Amino acid sequence: QVQLVESGGGLVQAGGSLRLSCAASGRTFSSTVIGWFRQAPGNGREFVASISQSGVLKDYADSVKGRFTISRDNAKNTVYLQMNSLKPEDTAVYYCAAKITATGFTTTARDFGSWGQGTQVTVSS
Repeated sequence: QVQLVESGGGLVQAGGSLRLSCAASGRTFSSTVIGWFRQAPGNGREFVASISQSGVLKDYADSVKGRFTISRDNAKNTVYLQMNSLKPEDTAVYYCAAKITATGFTTTARDFGSWGQGTQVTVSS
């Protein structure tokens, strides 16, 4: 089991940038697919991005592609989400999680576990 803690959220103006961090503990981090999800008030938990164990394969939601970049540094047990050109609709609590199923490609929150506490991102217009 891996334990995850998100950080780096805050208040930023539209067009600005933030970098979120997902710090992990546990022996299996380097062999774990990590995903970022977000949840705005009144909405469900939405897939944002994911990254393979090696960091070679990356997936993005259409709404963030070209603006967000996911990366990982296994030596530091950390996954990052660089968010550029932020929009008010990006406002949400952002969570990272570890894939827990044996399925292939997935953007479904139920295929992930070990959720962190989340970090708030607020983008003003």
